[in-house]
Amino acid sequence: MTVADSPSEPRVLIAEGDPWVRDMLTQVLLSVRCDASLQVCADGHEALSALASQPDLIIASRELPGLDGLDLLRSVRAKRRQPPLPFILLSSRSDSASVREALPLAPTAYMSKPLNMDSLRQRLEQLLLSAGAPVACSVPPLPASMTLTRFLEDRRATADGGPLLADVQKAVKRSLKAQGLNLKVLEEEVRTDPQITAVLIAAANSAALHHDGQVQSLLQALNKLGSTQSMNLILGLALKRSAKLNDPLLSGYAERYWALSLHTAEYARTLARVLELDEERCYCAGLLHCLGELAVLRCMQEWRQAGGELDETSIEVALEQSAAAYGSALRTRWRLPLELRELIAAVYHLGGGVYSREALVMNLVGQLVHLPAEAPLDAVVESKAARLLKVGSSELKRLHKA
Repeated sequence: MTVADSPSEPRVLIAEGDPWVRDMLTQVLLSVRCDASLQVCADGHEALSALASQPDLIIASRELPGLDGLDLLRSVRAKRRQPPLPFILLSSRSDSASVREALPLAPTAYMSKPLNMDSLRQRLEQLLLSAGAPVACSVPPLPASMTLTRFLEDRRATADGGPLLADVQKAVKRSLKAQGLNLKVLEEEVRTDPQITAVLIAAANSAALHHDGQVQSLLQALNKLGSTQSMNLILGLALKRSAKLNDPLLSGYAERYWALSLHTAEYARTLARVLELDEERCYCAGLLHCLGELAVLRCMQEWRQAGGELDETSIEVALEQSAAAYGSALRTRWRLPLELRELIAAVYHLGGGVYSREALVMNLVGQLVHLPAEAPLDAVVESKAARLLKVGSSELKRLHKA
């Protein structure tokens, strides 16, 4: 009997040490069986304890912290369950000796990292889908007493971030060349998307890859992750719920915040180049500074999908009340580099103490982007950031009109 033959929703155990690969596996699995009951573990000992829940399928990394995935598979096979419990073993070790070591334990599949998403999906479809059997997953309705404020407070700690603003499928297709995925082309295709930029930078700085200094730009992240893992993570983002905003009212707000993000990023890059500073890091900080607003908009789409009411007033109040907290929570939870977080914060205000020149740049462009096109620049020229950078009115006028 395969998992698909089970009359109830499948119970799936995912054991993976890297948080971003763990999230990607979750999204791929839910895209195949949205009704699956998931138990997600970050280390082998936790996964071993989770066997008591009697999963119908296990997806585990061989390189798990604590007890490794091969020992986990060995424990599963020692129970001599019939038919054997489906077990997909993932590993960064694809040499013949490593594969031969696992074969006597009869893994259902031995898949090399970086993963081939299409192969993984096909294998999951074989295991989890009965031929012709539809899988329907409805959005649970909101409790009668739930308010939008409470809903957003509850979602803040687990929010997925902002919606995707780039066309992911088109970007990947354009980046695929005869010799494989061209990372430079992919960077050009997705560099304007705040969500993709933030996630790839966070993934490149995760514990599994953290060496040789921190990554603080999209191109650095792509080069560190490599073509396959970069593509997997980007495609995985597209599988998440509310990855795209389909509500016209919410998507209109998202377009405005996206335009503001791009405007800030371009200003920051231009000024950093003039001052011979790190223009790519300044560009990223500008691009990511509205991620909190975009994340709130994405959560409000989930609110509406669950039956909640929205109008312009409630959207604007929610953005004012929740955006800053959402942005801060995401940057902290994703462990974006401290230097990058400080530059993002500088768009809004300069804290006390010593300022880096990049932070002064971000504060200055933060003031500029909120000025109407014909407004006088006097206050910006006299600001602390302009004075410390020794940027005069002529330079600011050229930047503001660019």
